[in-house]
Amino acid sequence: MADVARIAGVSPMTVSRAFKRDTSVSEATRDAILKAAEELGYVFDSTASSLRSQRTDFVAVTIPSINNANFAETLRGLSEGLKARGLQILLGYTDYDIHEEERLIEQLLRRRPEAIVVTGGRHTPRARRLLENAGLPVIETWDLPAQPIGHVVGFSNADAVRGMIDHFVRQGATRIAFIGGDADRDTRGTDRRDGFVAAMRAHGLDASRLIAAGAPPISMREGAVAMGRLLDSLPDTQAVICVSDLSAFGALTECQRRGVRVPEDIWIAGFGDYEIAEVSVPALTTINPFPREIGARAAALILEVLDGRQTQPATLRIAPELIVRQSSR
Repeated sequence: MADVARIAGVSPMTVSRAFKRDTSVSEATRDAILKAAEELGYVFDSTASSLRSQRTDFVAVTIPSINNANFAETLRGLSEGLKARGLQILLGYTDYDIHEEERLIEQLLRRRPEAIVVTGGRHTPRARRLLENAGLPVIETWDLPAQPIGHVVGFSNADAVRGMIDHFVRQGATRIAFIGGDADRDTRGTDRRDGFVAAMRAHGLDASRLIAAGAPPISMREGAVAMGRLLDSLPDTQAVICVSDLSAFGALTECQRRGVRVPEDIWIAGFGDYEIAEVSVPALTTINPFPREIGARAAALILEVLDGRQTQPATLRIAPELIVRQSSR
């Protein structure tokens, strides 16, 4: 800072004020300071300022996967909504492990974020206590927890799959299967499986065609392997719902390898409305959970809470959309 001040011909205090957009610094002086900083490659250290103002200007976020297009879209919507206020995201990756989420929550809270956004509504008891006692806005996303910690922006994964079952039954299917991952790790996948079971029973149908595909996130390869097991063990299956579009694409390719025609011999559906669902042949029936909207609405809610415009816990419901494509026609 002293080097920048010397080149710009001002005091170090004026440099500090310029980087904080203090109105006591003229635009001409600020431009000279920023030009000097650019020449030196100087980055303003906001640590001391944060200690005085009790503001860190970042929002902590945990997601289960860093290579999932849906979670990436949620982060995009969140980031775009926060950047106008100068807030940045500090990201934690849980790998679908609630115990890793607990460790990350503790680490993130030590840095005193402005708010914390977590994926899902199921946490370890200790993680829940940490969030309840954090003294800052907590937003649970991608779920509708029965006992919210604070604010919620999400949807019912179970209800979304029920809509898919209703679609298949209307089309005349009665022997329907579900391909999913490890129920102990992927809580949203578990909700989708539970929704499948509940909807099948509500229609008076057999809900036992459940094919485990391994630990989440379920890949295309694992979807293909699971589809192979389904075709070997239950060849009379009329339709299959996969926990994600990636696993559904794997299931589709396995059918093509075996000469099983989609949709003539079996119908396939996924979840997520990934790009691959639209461009596959045939295009995949799926559910669009509007991941970017989840992030955007979470960002707007955070700003409302920080501004004092939202003082009570809020639940913002997203309505997923069933997209029927060639794989189930």
